[in-house]
Amino acid sequence: MAAKGKWAQGIPPRNFSWIMKDRLAISERPGGYGTNHRRVRRQEEIIWIREQGFSCVISLIPAAHNLHNYDELGVTWRHRGFENTEEPAEYLGRFYPELRDMLTAGEKLLIHADNLDDVVCGLVTGYLVWSGMIPHGPDAVTLVERMVKRQLGPYGRELVDVAAHLPSATLPDGAGDLPTATA
Repeated sequence: MAAKGKWAQGIPPRNFSWIMKDRLAISERPGGYGTNHRRVRRQEEIIWIREQGFSCVISLIPAAHNLHNYDELGVTWRHRGFENTEEPAEYLGRFYPELRDMLTAGEKLLIHADNLDDVVCGLVTGYLVWSGMIPHGPDAVTLVERMVKRQLGPYGRELVDVAAHLPSATLPDGAGDLPTATA
């Protein structure tokens, strides 16, 4: 059998960062956003996601754009569109238990929106607080900012604060291992 070439492995999505090494990652939308979106790049990035063994991609984009491309390339996905106008506590109250259950089941997840913005970063930072992995919001914000190499803005910090006031999660043994920053 011939070895797969470099391009058969795909390319990582832009702004890809591990939040929990080999378990939970974030990025911008495969293929890019707006006028920078490229069909071929989208395909190459989805191939990379598949080849890296991600069990599910979670799209936070409000509209269900291009999700059929995951099906075409054999990648499982869930659409959990998030609108900035939606009540964050209600959304997070539904989203965090689902995310916890998937991680506890051993799934390897990638979460994305159109771009790596305050919604994506705020949601995952809030998850670290809600789950008890990093119980103090400022510590979680600092860690995620280092991982993604960008500051969390006011809306992202608001999501972290909302998460801190939700009923907290109870994690099974081993599910609360602290994430590690990767350079």
